[in-house]
Amino acid sequence: MGGRELLEGVDVDLGFDPESVSIDDGDVLALFEPVVREWWVETFGPYVPDNGGFFTPPQKAAIPHIHDGENALIAAPTGSGKTQASFAAIINELFRRDRDDGLENAVYCLYISPLKSLANDIHRNLEVPLSEITATLEDRGEDVEIRHAIRHGDTSDSDRQAMLEETPHILNTTPETLAILLNSPKFNKKLETVEYVIVDEIHSLAANKRGTHLSVSLERLEAMAETSPTRIGCSATVEPLDTMAEFLVGREDPGGDPRDYEVVDARFAREFDMELTTPTDDLIHTSQSTINDRFYDQLHDLIGDHMNTLVFTNTRSGAERVLHNLRERFDAYDEDNSGCHHGSLSKDKREAIESDLKSGDVDVVTTSTSLELGIDMPHIDLVVQVGSPKSVAALLQRVGRAGHQLGETVAGRVVALDRDELIECAVMLKKAAEGFVDRVFVPENAHDVATQHVYGMAINDVRPESEVTGILRRAYPYRTYTDDDWEALLRYLTADYPGMEDENVYAKIWRDENDPPDGEYHYDEFPVGEPLIGKRGRLARVIYMTNIGTIPDSFTCDVLTRGDSEWVGQLDESYLDTLETGDVFVLGGDRYEYRYRRGSKVYVDHTSARPTVPSWYSERLPLSYDLGREVLSFQRELLARLQRGGQSAARLWLREFPLDEHSVRAIVEMFDQQVRYAGPESVSTDERLVIEEERDRESYERRYYVHSNYGRRFNDGLSRLLAYRVAQQATANVQVAVADHGFTLSMPLNRKVDVAGVLESIDPVDVRADLRASLDGTDLLDRYFRINATRSLMILKRYKGYEKSASEQQVNSEMLLGFAQDLEDFAVIEETYREILEDKLNVDAIEDVLGAIDAGNIEVVHHRVDSPTPRAFGLATLMASDVVLAEDESAVLKEFHERVTDAIGESAGDVSVTE
Repeated sequence: MGGRELLEGVDVDLGFDPESVSIDDGDVLALFEPVVREWWVETFGPYVPDNGGFFTPPQKAAIPHIHDGENALIAAPTGSGKTQASFAAIINELFRRDRDDGLENAVYCLYISPLKSLANDIHRNLEVPLSEITATLEDRGEDVEIRHAIRHGDTSDSDRQAMLEETPHILNTTPETLAILLNSPKFNKKLETVEYVIVDEIHSLAANKRGTHLSVSLERLEAMAETSPTRIGCSATVEPLDTMAEFLVGREDPGGDPRDYEVVDARFAREFDMELTTPTDDLIHTSQSTINDRFYDQLHDLIGDHMNTLVFTNTRSGAERVLHNLRERFDAYDEDNSGCHHGSLSKDKREAIESDLKSGDVDVVTTSTSLELGIDMPHIDLVVQVGSPKSVAALLQRVGRAGHQLGETVAGRVVALDRDELIECAVMLKKAAEGFVDRVFVPENAHDVATQHVYGMAINDVRPESEVTGILRRAYPYRTYTDDDWEALLRYLTADYPGMEDENVYAKIWRDENDPPDGEYHYDEFPVGEPLIGKRGRLARVIYMTNIGTIPDSFTCDVLTRGDSEWVGQLDESYLDTLETGDVFVLGGDRYEYRYRRGSKVYVDHTSARPTVPSWYSERLPLSYDLGREVLSFQRELLARLQRGGQSAARLWLREFPLDEHSVRAIVEMFDQQVRYAGPESVSTDERLVIEEERDRESYERRYYVHSNYGRRFNDGLSRLLAYRVAQQATANVQVAVADHGFTLSMPLNRKVDVAGVLESIDPVDVRADLRASLDGTDLLDRYFRINATRSLMILKRYKGYEKSASEQQVNSEMLLGFAQDLEDFAVIEETYREILEDKLNVDAIEDVLGAIDAGNIEVVHHRVDSPTPRAFGLATLMASDVVLAEDESAVLKEFHERVTDAIGESAGDVSVTE
């Protein structure tokens, strides 16, 4: 069938020879109703073969699947039209049906997004096709209406009421609001007609409990819908594709195979122009002021060469600082043509910046992570990433904001300002060019999310226990939820522990068999003997609707000195996750030793000791485990080329990477110094883990630098495990500092422990138990118990009109923790440990690496050094006594470098090496 036949009846100027339309384009166009086909051709014509014709690759592949009602995961770059592909077939079907038989006053399509701003953006994008197609039909005398609306936490009561009376056929919402709608006595009836569900940015949901919550909501929707809804997932950067597709579609039967699905893999359908740059090939001796001058001059030139530039930093304070410095240094920037966007700004300011980006009325915008997802910014033609975004997925997501038009090249520049980030950025850009994407890890069997949904289902109606467990286990994150898991959950929900009510923790559901001996309690619709569950309490629905959700509240803690209770400042509570008694941190330029926390108050002592935990720790994104492994492989290959052909061979190889010459020379120089100073075995690779030991007689400390480049989550977990065992052997306090590329253990000089031997002796089977034991008494455990107790509705955030602050929740949780820890298999405690170990400390990866060490696939090498090696400079500055400000770090790095170069000059053979 030719293109002319397929387009018959479309009265538009095509601007091309219809016979040249590929059969693929013709087939897709043929699926549309004539009026929708006409609108599509007018909107996306003329036909341009270089851009794939009328359809982008993901559109061409996805529209037929959705038209046929097939579940589909669409993986395609930002700006490639994947969301439009999702809506096209759905809009087409709704127009056809409304013209033929009319639509009910109910919802047919749910669009679910992680961000309210993204929902708003898609809502606006829907207005254009719906209004234009409707107008065309009205001109022809046809009365057709496809309604759409947005509903989330900011939607007014009057708008919610209006949706009951005139229900949108397409509803844009968030995971949290969908869960509430499922328990809304009036609105949930409107969801029984849902036939399509679009989950946008699925990768950002699947990796956390918002996605876990959504997956169960979709199974609850499946159970109540008249027909099984077609599920469509969209993401620019996601891996593994099959895992994400299974997460999207769930299972037909508990314990069975995933529902059928199709994967549209068009992730590499756009051209990328990416390069890593650094202001100098010597990031140690070049002064900070010179580095800053060169960076801002380069950034200014890049902005001047492009229409609209988006600058990503890794912190909100960094975004503010870059914008401030641009305005201070150059007259070209003011409030009219430049701006900043991040989550701490008001909603009005964020929306104003978004509007300017959409219209192209701003030259440059700086941001942290808030513009990483979603909204269309069609005029952005360059993205600059300052520092490492810590994963290939984040890099592609951010850089993909540029060239947001069909056929445009995605232009991105990554600027590295320290040597450790220089290496991971080099690997990141090379792997991105090769099509590598970091894996998404889905939290599994979370008791707290299960609590909310089981409670919600019991509130809606008395139902068989088998029905509830079936819905739960059909959701991908609960596919392995065991009978023991279920019994532990039910013991909590029914308050089947002595003393719970004395702690004001009450039963949420009842559980019984439909077989009362006296006939007092009987449900005719269920067989006799059927185990049933139902809600407890007259306020159950109110409690549920006002307390569910998975995003934890957070707060800042007041820091007070012990004794006189002098207020010295505030700390974000997430920073406390890293602190243990005796740790030293800097606040307001002064040093304080952490003692303990009580609720929202932190108590400290003045000290002159060196800082042990950097002030920026809680702000930075963690390096992805997969990218860390690629960095280790890179180091093995670079080392081999250095050894075979020297610096010239290494530079020649690195010029195959998307790096500028400064970056090439800086990386080679660092590794060349490393090898000349400490030998090739001082470099960690995917086959070797290096521990270097430094004895600092001046500070009377012994330090171990562990070169484990697996990311901060991994290193946080492994360092706790190792410190726990080392402290037992040393009978001394062991201080820990953690970074993405390794961690440091520090103890008194008169204590000596075979750290490499301790690491090699850890049985992977013991990892979970030992790591769990190491958490007892930590603020990390206190905080996550509060979060999980709140998610599990053990602590109510809102009750009878009173809203409990996060700090008040923390006080409550501290009173409950001891009680909860004494209970056997208590679901809230078990989930707290599971979340910390699996989701925060990456225990699975720790078990894998220790298993590889045990099997001899990774050797552990121990070096003694007089001064840290170049690859340990970053770790050593974390422990340096005189590092408080950036200038201090620069001075310490220079000192380390001078020690290394002096030692190389004297003799490279003074370093002893033992295995």
